Amino acid sequence: MGTVYIVGAGPGDEELITVKGLNCIKKADVILYDRLINPNLLKYAKKGAEIISCGKLPNCHTMQQNTINLELVKYAKQGKIVTRLKGGDPFIFGRGGEEAEACINAGVPFEIVPGITSSIATAAYAGIPVTHRNYSSSFALITGHRKQGETDNMNWSALASSIDTLAIYMGMRNLKHITEQLIANGKSKETPVALIHKGTTAFQRTLVGTLDNIEEMAKQEQITNPSMIIIGEVVRFREKLNWFESSVQLLAVNDIP
Repeated sequence: MGTVYIVGAGPGDEELITVKGLNCIKKADVILYDRLINPNLLKYAKKGAEIISCGKLPNCHTMQQNTINLELVKYAKQGKIVTRLKGGDPFIFGRGGEEAEACINAGVPFEIVPGITSSIATAAYAGIPVTHRNYSSSFALITGHRKQGETDNMNWSALASSIDTLAIYMGMRNLKHITEQLIANGKSKETPVALIHKGTTAFQRTLVGTLDNIEEMAKQEQITNPSMIIIGEVVRFREKLNWFESSVQLLAVNDIP
């Protein structure tokens, strides 16, 4: 019997993977990876390792979740070391719990290797601390879309009034609905909002507005997924603490011959 390692690859910057996660890549006989992991990480796979893409574009999955679960079990039962490589952290909107359950049900040994989740990392790379002792003593991680056919059962009233910083994953398609619900439930229209596109990568773009105008700004600037939505007063730190995008721009200028 082999072992399945369910590994968080981090938010995009290949150097943000953990040492343990990188070791799981190096020793794997089989790697099943998601679309949003940094492809450079696959260069650390050992010679002869089988590398399988699981895809997962929005509404277009190369491999359905049930199939992924079966593949993990199949290869482990062949005595292979299997690394399931997932963006961010496997237990934060990553279906890692479902994959771990599949291993348990099949009697397959597994380990969870946590990763840096996108909300914290992309906010940091945009110069936004998700907590700050003067402005934010709480933050919530929220999914921006529901399972197909599932109604919106989000407690918008609590989110609008009780949480200082909101970090919303996979929410660009429903950005209008999100902003409208927060405003309708008492959140100020002037609350700052940041959209961080392809955070922690060389393609990172950050757009800052308010609940009242961010949806129209996103249309004008053509900001799409993958993007993290950060809502709260801490977004105001962006202008002062914008270290990453500023350094990327400086490097680009310095590289011009």
